[in-house]
Amino acid sequence: MIYDISQPLFECDVFPGDSRPLKNQVMSMENGELYNLTELSMCVHNGTHVDAPCHFIRGGKGIDRIPLEKFIGPAYVAEHDGDVSAQDAEMILKKAAGSGLGAEKKILIKGKTTVTEEAAEIFAKAGLDLIGNESQTVGPEDAPMRVHLILLQEEVVLLEGVRLDAVREGAYLLNCAPINLTDTDGSPCRAVLMDIEEKSVEI
Repeated sequence: MIYDISQPLFECDVFPGDSRPLKNQVMSMENGELYNLTELSMCVHNGTHVDAPCHFIRGGKGIDRIPLEKFIGPAYVAEHDGDVSAQDAEMILKKAAGSGLGAEKKILIKGKTTVTEEAAEIFAKAGLDLIGNESQTVGPEDAPMRVHLILLQEEVVLLEGVRLDAVREGAYLLNCAPINLTDTDGSPCRAVLMDIEEKSVEI
């Protein structure tokens, strides 16, 4: 089964202060024109999106320089509510590793949650490819910078604004490949999870 864990772009949540995505119908068959043509204007951090290191790190890599392997592969969905402590982070990594599917490199956290600095340190030291959550920012909304720095300086991709209501805790295949935007600090993505079985995955 395939689970679409992305927000619809034009109805998406937007981080406070960011501009909303806008759609402009340039050409319309309803108006007697030969074809439909739409223009799009948006912040690259609208809706379900990924952050690149240069979002918070001067001279950091843009989204186009991040290997696609970071965005595609086995991932573990962990259910949690509230702040993620260092102990919580250790437990999440242990459960992910216990799946036997290599899912401990990509972690998605289901629930209304905030990754603390202490948890970010644990995730960064574990050498994650990616961490994702349902909020529009992985850290505290009123002060997200420190958590971003801890993770992005280790080139841990941040997948923000996913929707995991229909997904149970466990291991899946993740694809959240970004648009190939040259030298940008992030990109929207169509994030999906797919059911996997141990026998079908090569580790």
